[in-house]
Amino acid sequence: MSTETAQPKTRVAVLISGSGTNMASLVAAGQAADASYEVVVVISNIADVAGLEKARAAGVEALAVEHKPFRKDREAHERAIDALLADRKVEVIALAGYMRLLTPWLVQKWAGKMLNIHPSLLPLYPGLNTHARAIEAGDSEAGCTVHIVTEGVDEGPVLGQARVPILPGDTAETLAERVKAAEHILYPQTLAAFVAR
Repeated sequence: MSTETAQPKTRVAVLISGSGTNMASLVAAGQAADASYEVVVVISNIADVAGLEKARAAGVEALAVEHKPFRKDREAHERAIDALLADRKVEVIALAGYMRLLTPWLVQKWAGKMLNIHPSLLPLYPGLNTHARAIEAGDSEAGCTVHIVTEGVDEGPVLGQARVPILPGDTAETLAERVKAAEHILYPQTLAAFVAR
């Protein structure tokens, strides 16, 4: 008979579209014995991306639900993903480089239970090309933001931010590398605090 009284870990799914570096940091942190969450499945909208192999190498179920067969029916694609999440009793979704615009259906279904990480200090620079935009604006710092997903692009409530100085001579690429390193620390910490509250 078990004497363990620890709270069960919150079951998290990570949605990716590429290399999965943020996903890997979430998986690793969630595998710690005292973690408040665990990543139980990783789903990509593109087959054969490196992130799926990283997840499998870490012992996490990794699936592809390709969007192309659904053509322009985004909601049907999301319903296929949602069915997999329900089967695995997922409680929270973490978007990590998931390059799909979400429909209101999915956002409402997971309202308050879906997080995203964005490579800027929101509300500055929603959308793409964030690092180049920060450099062009003459900003002294950049960074990343974890936020709740809402129907507006990169508009949801901020849960955490990390700031990264913009150095003389920085390019979008060099700045991106330093921001990415900050993301790998911020996202697991913020997700852990979010599920533990």
